[in-house]
Amino acid sequence: MEWMQRVNRAARRWAGTAVAAVRRAWEGPGRERDLAMQAGKGALAAWVAWAVMGWWLAAPMAFVAPWVAVVLVESTVYRSVAHGLQQLAAIGVGTALATAVALLLDSTMVAMALVLPVVLLLGQWQRLGSQGVYAATGALFVLTGGQVTVAGSAARVLEAVFGAAVGVAVNVLIRPPVYLRDARAALEDTAHEAHELLGAVADGLATGEWDAHAAGDWHVRALRLGRLVDQARSAIGWGRESMRVNPLGRRKRALSPPGEAYADAVDVLDYVAVHTAGVTRTVWETADGGKTTRPAPELTRAYADFLRHTARAIRLYGQTRFGPSGRDDSVAEQLREAVEELHRALDAFRRRLPGAVPDDPAALATYGTLLAQAHRLADQLVQD
Repeated sequence: MEWMQRVNRAARRWAGTAVAAVRRAWEGPGRERDLAMQAGKGALAAWVAWAVMGWWLAAPMAFVAPWVAVVLVESTVYRSVAHGLQQLAAIGVGTALATAVALLLDSTMVAMALVLPVVLLLGQWQRLGSQGVYAATGALFVLTGGQVTVAGSAARVLEAVFGAAVGVAVNVLIRPPVYLRDARAALEDTAHEAHELLGAVADGLATGEWDAHAAGDWHVRALRLGRLVDQARSAIGWGRESMRVNPLGRRKRALSPPGEAYADAVDVLDYVAVHTAGVTRTVWETADGGKTTRPAPELTRAYADFLRHTARAIRLYGQTRFGPSGRDDSVAEQLREAVEELHRALDAFRRRLPGAVPDDPAALATYGTLLAQAHRLADQLVQD
């Protein structure tokens, strides 16, 4: 009975997740709606390709057309075009080679033994990218589809060409995918998490309520922050790729440019993630009774003040770089003031540092390194 309860709980969780995804897709733009739209476009491309090649023309291997069409409704228009060309080249070469060898030897078994190693090696050619495997697929269609003829092989290639044309056309003409929103959301999530994490560490240090467990949780969140930065960088790459050979690219670029501002922001947030991971590791080692000596309360409070100002500066930086309303001069002025306050907090921390750890060179070196990192971080946040 226990296993049935686990299955029921898992089924309810899955159903709840599915219902929530459907609701989000219905309510407004987002990843769920993008996925639903791409799925619908893939189904439409397959239906059109089959309606023409299978129902109307009754092609001998009509399934090739919808199969190629559905796999070429890619996540970006550029990827559809590039993969389409690579796939057709791979299928054409595999089909031609298999046809020539099979006709020459008059034995499909011998031809398969000779052709497959060659086309599988050809599939590793860098210019074919991830589509190289279709060279072997094209060869297998020839060698396993009955009697080998030049006309039959040409028909398969033409079916693949038609399917590719349908898949690319559907992806280009019907709501071509653009992922600028995903890049902005990823950057906003990263900046928000950095702000929340640094605020939590600052509060813990200021009140003295931090132990190994709390510090360990902070460090885990700091490591996750680095992964969020990687996701934001990936999202920016997707956003840029989605603009290439996209008929909506010019209009979308004017409304929400990914540009250098996003690239600069992800570099700054990467530095924030590295700095935060170093801070939380130091706090964790100190709380866990490691080699780092627990600092004096006045030093801890000064460092907490610096972290609090850093958190505020990161929040304002996010608003100026990728906020929903674009760059706001008033927010930019607040950011400059926040960075000035951050520098003042750093100066106060630096003045207290030598007297707080006079007989501990290791601790002095550790906090001196963090101080240097903090100064560089402040300089990054104030750059235009």
